[in-house]
Amino acid sequence: MGKTKHQGPIKKSSLPSPKHWVSPIPFGLGKVKPKHIRDSVKILWENKDNLSYATNIITKGVCDGCALGVAGLYDQTLTGPHICTTRLNVLRLNTMPAIKSEFLHADIDELRTYSSTELRKLGRIPYPMIRRKGERKFSRLSWDEAMEMIAGKMKKLDPKQYAFYLTSRGITNESYYVAGKVSRFLGTNNIDNASRICHSPSKTALKRSIGVGASTVNYQDWIGTDVLLFWGSVASNSSPVSTKYMLEAKKKGTKIIVVNPYKEPAMDEYWIPSNVESALFGTKLADDFYQVNIGGDIAFMHGIMKHWFEMEEKKYGSAINHEFVQKHVNGYEELKTKVKKQSWNDIVASSGITQERIVKLAELLANSKNAVFAWALGLTMHSFATDNISQVANLALLRGFLGRKHSGLMPFRGHSSVQGSGEMGADPFVLPGGDFHGENIERIEKLWGFDLPKWQGDIVGVTLENILLPENHERKVKLYYLSGGNFLETMPDPHFVEKALSQLEIRVHQDIILNTSTLVDAKEAVIVLPAKTRYEQVGGGTSTSTERMVYFSPEIEGNRNKIEEAREEWKIYVDLAKRVKPETADLVHFEDADSIRNEIAKANPNYDGIQHLKKQGDVFQWGGAWLCEDGICPTFDGKASLIPVDIPDLNKTNEQFYITTRRGKQFNSMVYSETDPFNGAERYDVLINKEDANELSIQEGEAIVLYNKYGVFQGRAKLADIAKGNLGIFFPEGNFLLPKGRYEKFAGIPDYNVGCHLEKAERYVARKDVDYLEKRVEELEQEVS
Repeated sequence: MGKTKHQGPIKKSSLPSPKHWVSPIPFGLGKVKPKHIRDSVKILWENKDNLSYATNIITKGVCDGCALGVAGLYDQTLTGPHICTTRLNVLRLNTMPAIKSEFLHADIDELRTYSSTELRKLGRIPYPMIRRKGERKFSRLSWDEAMEMIAGKMKKLDPKQYAFYLTSRGITNESYYVAGKVSRFLGTNNIDNASRICHSPSKTALKRSIGVGASTVNYQDWIGTDVLLFWGSVASNSSPVSTKYMLEAKKKGTKIIVVNPYKEPAMDEYWIPSNVESALFGTKLADDFYQVNIGGDIAFMHGIMKHWFEMEEKKYGSAINHEFVQKHVNGYEELKTKVKKQSWNDIVASSGITQERIVKLAELLANSKNAVFAWALGLTMHSFATDNISQVANLALLRGFLGRKHSGLMPFRGHSSVQGSGEMGADPFVLPGGDFHGENIERIEKLWGFDLPKWQGDIVGVTLENILLPENHERKVKLYYLSGGNFLETMPDPHFVEKALSQLEIRVHQDIILNTSTLVDAKEAVIVLPAKTRYEQVGGGTSTSTERMVYFSPEIEGNRNKIEEAREEWKIYVDLAKRVKPETADLVHFEDADSIRNEIAKANPNYDGIQHLKKQGDVFQWGGAWLCEDGICPTFDGKASLIPVDIPDLNKTNEQFYITTRRGKQFNSMVYSETDPFNGAERYDVLINKEDANELSIQEGEAIVLYNKYGVFQGRAKLADIAKGNLGIFFPEGNFLLPKGRYEKFAGIPDYNVGCHLEKAERYVARKDVDYLEKRVEELEQEVS
């Protein structure tokens, strides 16, 4: 699969382009915008105790922030140095000293007064620790004691009763691979990762539409394509270096279109700090915004296709690439029938976009030779997310935007190496090199030398629910082994999550820092294990970028704040396996990181080449420059499939608003600023349309309450350019409104969008008091009778 090789970084245009400037006033003075230079100086000061090591990480290591894949100061897209504040913010996790013992061994209630941000700033976990039931403080353990306790517990449990989870904090492909192998060796398929929570619908949808679950294009394909269309993505905030690609694209004539309920300021105007022209005068990124309703994307896309078919009735070939469709696509007539049945009234009502505006975009795409469609959590975190993305694929396939330069489909990944987590097999549905199914199971069993458990493992949300099953249930989870992560701040319904975590018999936190979930009680013990960072991994490590580039990040020596007892994550998993099943543990033994890479190359044929990555700067791209090159897909007949999908019913009443969660200045749930530098919003602000606020007589900054049957959120109104009837709240603060147990029907990720009621705080509180009193009187009357 894949013929053409990536050409390597291309030169940036040296000519200034005033037509894309935000303002002739230098540095955007007077505007609400990030203070990149000030923030960078602050980060420099934070790392002053370990400056040479910090410098080496930035100049030699592969970024452990976003998934662009910047290695040292360079990437494979553009020449010249790249640096961003997201990467700088994460830097301190790698350079800071150990937590001082007076904080580490403080009373648990004192530790619980700290937020995750404050806990993070305390420093790194210095050695293994335990807090048994009833104990007020963490106490120190030896590695032997800690690992024997975990292994001893696992030996007593049915493998269905324990689970593994890996987050996206700079974990390497090597660690993902070993974790996936060890979990199956121990007999459990309950293994999941942070990537699957965010982008599994992308993989599921792309596999059913085009046969492969990865980006079919490169970032270079943005530069010079006719249209670069972002669906539900704030690429500039999650991956700031991508704005440099956008600027180059605009200079080559690319139109950038953003489809999102909120007119994200960072996708409108951006000051790129490592580009002199943009740092001074800013860059107008988006050429147009389509402020679709939350959950209205499918209808919006139906509208685009409906207009295409109307164009076709007037002139054959005016919108559909018939040559491509006939040669490379199945299901054309079925999709056409489905789309033509949709009424414009339903399309406009669901999408919130007028027919005239939909027609405008439909005709732009129909008249474009090339387009790249990129999307992120705005499409993936819905209960119908797989359908969302299949619909994006439908658009691309009808126009032939696949398998060639400047045309394709890109799930825009947020964190470094999350692309690799599933490809390494750290996922209940997959093994290295393919699905957890049929011939792939047999192939991996032959390679690994042991039988795999054949039962279906559970996704993280179900695993959390299974903790509360009856005592004698075979799937009651009693031990959870967590490599990073904080479910209290990433999963819906934090009250439920806290209850579930506290009902585990043993909970293991393998991490570099403490967070609020580490402090939750457990029935028997909470065990904390200090992990090394990716830069401390002896023999180096690899990570996979959004565009399928596999980068080698070398071990970086010279850490003045070295955590002596921290261990490589993959080594901890191997040690655990040896203690649980010592008689066959040689089957999962690895001598070093090189030997893991050698096995990865055999386990996942796409990764044949990883075994040759040895030094700083080494990189290869699996699959070639474009997947499905020349329209030929890795499916049984070499063709892609058009998937007819329905407009979803959100079950939203007229008096309800629909909310979505959004990120501010943060890295996943790690918040770096209480105020969003792009719009001035604070963490408990609720983004609301001005007309909606006027209708409810709500003023800017007024206290409001959002509530539904799942929870209550108290915040303040922030007037914003968001689609009418839609609200934006920050993640994770708004997670109390989200339902547990509502999963995407194909990929199983939680739904992060929900309907709610909105009231002024004073009215809500007054009405609640009345309701409460009435309820109490009713109960008293019943007691008397």
